[in-house]
Amino acid sequence: MARKENIILCGFMGCGKSTVGTLLAQKTGMSFVDLDTYIEAKAGMAISDIFARFGENHFRKLEREAAQELSKRRGTVIATGGGTLTFEENVEVLKQGGSIVLLDLPVEVIADRLTDDVTRPLLNKPDKIKTMQELYERRIPLYRRAADYTINADRSPLQICMEIIDTVC
Repeated sequence: MARKENIILCGFMGCGKSTVGTLLAQKTGMSFVDLDTYIEAKAGMAISDIFARFGENHFRKLEREAAQELSKRRGTVIATGGGTLTFEENVEVLKQGGSIVLLDLPVEVIADRLTDDVTRPLLNKPDKIKTMQELYERRIPLYRRAADYTINADRSPLQICMEIIDTVC
């Protein structure tokens, strides 16, 4: 069931892109790449360290380069970072290689999932919930505009994966 086009997963941080992406790759025979992990491997440091040492602008440059490189692959499930598809140039380049699938999840569910998560640089603020809500409200319309398909992600990774296979493959 391997497919030639890429499947690009997008959505807010904590929506399950990496978990679903890994499972989807297993089920379809495709390869899997987590964009943030790819950037970390190329940079030789964690995303949080890139933000701390070089700032968000430098991270976004690395992200753009990674999106360009990964868009040239075929038969790959790509889990994008939460901010990747908020930039039109990333949307355009990734769409050249495949279909974008939004894993749509209410912000309240995401907040529950990320309550104890300290690995998200953009949420390391005094009022984490307010910051998350504001970021979500800015990003969700951009995800919806970028997506070729929207999948309800408020259920098990296997259920999400099977719907993606039924809908996209």
